[in-house]
Parts: sequence; structure tokens; C-alpha cells
Amino acid sequence: MWPGVLKLLVLLTFLLHLSRCAQLQKKVVNFREKEKEVLDDILGPGRYDARIRPSGENGTDGPTNVKVNIFLRSISKIDDYNMEYSVQLTFREQWLDERLRFSDFKGRLKYLTLTDASRVWMPDLFFSNEKEGHFHNIIMPNVYIRIFPNGFVLYSIRISLTLSCPMNLKLYPLDRQVCSLRMASYGWTTDDLVFLWKEGDPVQVVKNLHLPRFTLEKFYTDYCNSKTNTGEYSCLKVDLLFKREFSYYLIQIYIPCCMLVIVSWVSFWLDQSAVPARVSLGVTTLLTMATQTSGINASLPPVSYTKAIDIWTGVCLTFVFGALLEFALVNYASRSDMHSDNIEKKYPPSETEQSTSMDLPSDQVEPDNSSNFAMKPLVRQPEDTMSMDRMQHCELHMQPRKKNCCRSWLSKFPTRSKRIDVISRIFFPIVFAFFNLTYWSTYLFREEEQDE
Repeated sequence: MWPGVLKLLVLLTFLLHLSRCAQLQKKVVNFREKEKEVLDDILGPGRYDARIRPSGENGTDGPTNVKVNIFLRSISKIDDYNMEYSVQLTFREQWLDERLRFSDFKGRLKYLTLTDASRVWMPDLFFSNEKEGHFHNIIMPNVYIRIFPNGFVLYSIRISLTLSCPMNLKLYPLDRQVCSLRMASYGWTTDDLVFLWKEGDPVQVVKNLHLPRFTLEKFYTDYCNSKTNTGEYSCLKVDLLFKREFSYYLIQIYIPCCMLVIVSWVSFWLDQSAVPARVSLGVTTLLTMATQTSGINASLPPVSYTKAIDIWTGVCLTFVFGALLEFALVNYASRSDMHSDNIEKKYPPSETEQSTSMDLPSDQVEPDNSSNFAMKPLVRQPEDTMSMDRMQHCELHMQPRKKNCCRSWLSKFPTRSKRIDVISRIFFPIVFAFFNLTYWSTYLFREEEQDE
């Protein structure tokens, strides 16, 4: 008997537990169905008009304050030629609309979610420096609206924009560029609508943001209200500071240009008679340098000022052209040396010396050790003494001066053409090294001043 009673009690307890679980589940399902009732209550026909803006703070007639927050997802490109950049971001706005207050059922209903922005009032914000833009609709439209019990509205959307970015390329490629993202109200003046940055980290950037040839150093948020004939309009802006990565240009531009200049100096070490080799080397390096310069300028917009890269390529092109002109000078000097040698062969110096010695008087000819010599008088006349003093004075002035070290070194090379090559071997590298020192010190210091 007792075992049967115990089984009956256990069965009754189990049935009561199942009924309670079913009631709780029924209550949860019914609670979620309350969302439709709340939406119909606050957004039903005749209850809410999306054409009317919300009231100001504390229900006053002041402007509606809209707080803005941006999450920067990616930056796909920064175009120097068109002076624009493309960015993908999540844009968020938050404002208070007291007409949308509802009961949260003791904290169980945190917020209501909508996907149709036309159901509620929306700020008329636009991007003033936008060129192109589109929303994302895969798989569903990437947009939502959250309505909180206290009447706050959160609007979030993912968009892609192509924005204009005026650039100053005077220090290119050692430059930094500031690209702005400007947001303003189109129709509502500051008397009706004011945009504000959200307190505490209004702009977030995705971690490990990789950019082609640029690095995002920092960003600044600011206000940019604009006044027109129709009134003053609220405006927000974000300034993105991009630093150009110099390693790419060092490998692609600066090192190849240096190599071309150094290759043009090989002509100074070739023999002056190797005309085809020296001409082909000079012309080839000149054409290659010109092609390199035109390729660099093709990727940049035509501007009215001189860029840092223009100075570099211009000087390198001048050095290559100077090496080609140096060979022209060497060739001219070589032909002059050949002409002088031909004259010396026709008129040897020995015949010239003999003719001059025959024209001299007999007393000025130096006596030979083996032949008789003229007897000198024991007592000299005063006129002879004066003439001897003059001759000694002239001999003192006619003594050769001490040679300079450079002249003595150049005297080792018999022809002028060889001397020009030897001087060019030293002159061209020294001048190019001095140019490099001046160039890098000047533009690196300018870059530091720009940072400050």
C-alpha cells in the first residue's frame, strides 16, 4: 500500500513541475509578443509623425542635439592623382525623442529594433566632401534603429565613401597629408539641429589597419559650422593624418636613379678612343633616366609648384647629361692633342734648337769641355759689371716656381683629354655627394617642421 502511495506522490510532483515550466515558457513567448503592441502603440497611425523633429532638452523648443560616433573599418585607397581617398565606416547617430518612450516591463524589454528608417524622424546629415557613396545591402540592408525605453534613438549604418582630399605635394614623397571627413546638416539650421561628438572616444579605428603606401598616424575631431545666406548649419569633421611610407619610393625611385648616375660615370674610366662604347653608355643612361622621370610624373597630378621628387630627378638627369657632355669635351681635346702631335712630328724640336743656337752670338754659346773657350778679361769694365748684374737679376726672376701638388699630379698625364677624364672621376662624385647631403638635410628638416 505505501509503495503505491509514494509512486502517486512522485507522479503528481512531476506533473506540477511540467505545468509550471509550460506556464513560464508561455509567459516568455507572450512577453516577446508585447514588442508588437509597444511598436503599434508608439508608432501607430495618428500617434507619431516622422515629419516633425523632436523637441529640445527637457521638452523645450531648443535645437535637437544629435550625438555622432564613427567606427572606421577600412581605407581601401589614397589616390594622389585624383586627390581622393576611399573609406568604409560604420556611422552612428543618437538623439532623444520623448514621443518614443515606452515601458520596459521591469527591465525585460531593453530596446526595440527597426530596419525601416522612414518610420521615425531622421537628421538630414550629409557628407560635404563626398564624391561617391553607397550603402551595403548584402545579405540584408546593413542598417538598424534601436529605440530605448527612455526615448533615445540609436541609428547605425555601414556605408562606403569616396571623399575628396586636397593635397600639398611640395615634399612628395617625404610628405604627410591631412584628409578630412566632413558631416553637416543640409536643411536644419543650428536653431533646430545641432550635431555633437559623442563624449569619450567619438572615433574608433579598426586594429591592424593596413594602407597602401601610407600609415595612419593620428586623427583629430573638431567642429566646422558654416554660415550661408540661409543661416548657420552645424558641421562635424574628422582630420586623418596620413604619413607616406618612404621605403617604397626609396626602392623604386631613389636607388635606381643613383645607380643610373653612377653607371654614367663608368664612361670616365673607358679609353678615350672607345667612342661607340662611351656614346652608347651616355645615351642609354640619359634615355633611361628620362623614362624614369616621365613615369614618376605620370602618376602625379600636374601642379604649378616644384616637388621634392622633381628636384631629385632633375639633378640626376643633369648629372647623366653632364657625363655625356664630358665625353664630347674629351673627344674635342683628344683631336686637339692629335693635331699638336702631328705638328711636332713635322717640325721636330731638335731642328728648332739648332736654328736658334746658330742665331746667337758666339760669346753666348756655352763652351764645350773638350773645345777651346773664350778668354775672359781679368779686369771687367763698368759696363760689363752692370750687364752681369742685370743678367743675374733676370736669372733670379726666371727661376721656376715650386709646382702645386695638383699640377704636379696632373702633369703625370700627358694629354689634355686624359686630364679631363681624371678630373671628372673626382669632380662628379664629390658634387653628387654634396647634393645628397644638402637634399636630405633640407627635406628631412622640413618634414620635422611640418610635424610640429
